[in-house]
This record gives sequence, C-alpha cells and structure tokens, in this order.
Amino acid sequence: MPVLVASDLDRTLIYSAAALALTMPDARAPRLLCVEVHESRPLSYLTETAAGLLTALGDAAVFVPTTTRTRKQYLRINLPGPAPTYAICANGGHLLVDGVPDPDWHARVTARLADECAPLAEVRAHLAEAADPAWLRKHRVAEDLFAYLVVERELLPEEWVKELAAWAEGLGWTVSLQGRKLYAVPKPLTKSAALREVVRRTGAELTLAAGDSLLDADLLLAADRGWRPGHGELADTAWSAPGVVALPERGVLAGERILREFLAAV
Repeated sequence: MPVLVASDLDRTLIYSAAALALTMPDARAPRLLCVEVHESRPLSYLTETAAGLLTALGDAAVFVPTTTRTRKQYLRINLPGPAPTYAICANGGHLLVDGVPDPDWHARVTARLADECAPLAEVRAHLAEAADPAWLRKHRVAEDLFAYLVVERELLPEEWVKELAAWAEGLGWTVSLQGRKLYAVPKPLTKSAALREVVRRTGAELTLAAGDSLLDADLLLAADRGWRPGHGELADTAWSAPGVVALPERGVLAGERILREFLAAV
C-alpha cells in the first residue's frame, strides 16, 4: 500500500525571500532554487538540498501538495520531482487530479458550506466595513470560497484580530493570520476532508503531514504522523498534539528538515 505525504507549501516547504530566515553568515547560506515566478519576478524558494529530497520523496510516496492557495496561485509553482497526481487547493475546496479540478468534489464541498455556515457575502461585507485603511492593503476573495486581507502586519492591532475571530466563530468561520495575510475561512472548508478523500482513492495505509499555520492543524491531526516547523502560528501558540513533532528549525532550513523526516518515515 502506498504512503501518502500531504504537505502545506508556503512557509512549510517553500519560502518567500522575506520568510527564508537566513540567520547564518552569508558564506554559509544554503544554495537556493527558485520554484515560483510571479509577474516576471522570483517569488518562492527551497534549498537545492530540499529539491533533491522532494524529488526522492515523489518517487517513494504519493506526494500531495496541500495549500490554501487558489488553483491559479498553485499552478504557477514549479516543484522539482514527479508531477503530483493529486493536489489540494483552496484549503480543501478544490481537489486537482493530474492538474484538473474534480467537479464532484467541489460540488460536495460547496453544498456542505451552504448547509453549515454563514455565506461568504456576509463575512466579506463585515471585513470591508471593519478593516482600517491605515493597515489594509488589499481585500481578496479566493475561489468564491473564502476571503483574505493583505495587511501591514506591524500596524495590525492584535485586539482587532481577536475580535474578528470571536465574531467569525459564531458564524461557523475561522480566522488565521499568516505573514501579511489575514484569512477568514468557513470551518467545514478543511484540508483534512480533502486528505481523507485522497486516502480513500489511493488506499494509503500510512499518512504523513506537515504545516505551520492554524489552517494546517486539522491536516496534522488527520495524519498518522505530522511535523511542524519552529515558526508560524502553530509554533507561536505552542500548539501540540500526539503524533506531531515540533521541529526547532525555522525558515527554509525547516522545509529541508521536514523533507528529511518524510523520507525517513517512508
């Protein structure tokens, strides 16, 4: 039976320049491979060593990129190794099979959202009204499933985020702050639900996962074994769970360590 490896991407396996955390002397910094270009500019990286590890992982297991990114944002990433058969996008809202969205899965997800939580329009309107132009830079809707704000993190009041989270909780939504993006996501929209669907289709008997944010917590809990880096929301809140290892590494070296752990487990 295959081993299934479901991993978050941003700030777990791949890193923007701002998130690399290259704290070592320049001469000892790892060689980097760019895996994403956006508007003709390099955007995301992993180490060359991590690229080799990811290639080996793709040969040894069913590797499933698992991301909150939209399909368009995901498809501009050029990961090393075999092209994944499955990919989970939009926090579980879309399941890609050989790069093509599965319409039946998406229909199941949207039906559940309609039944179990407040509509996107209500949440979007609240965000537009409550956000302060002093720290708000962009307001976006992703795949007609969830909303997010691009903010100036240093100007964003912590209390405002807490109040938003409390308000969203009553509507069946959750709030997650990742870097400069503040996400509002319906609670039934989960990576773990899509993971279970891929497990059903592949017959995998062992599942491994990694992630750094609160939106990855359900993914880690759904897997047999999990890892989280030493940065991100989960680390900041000291989140832990049985079977989930908290790694000390931060930044792009954490991505390398996670891939080593995946391969050792496989």
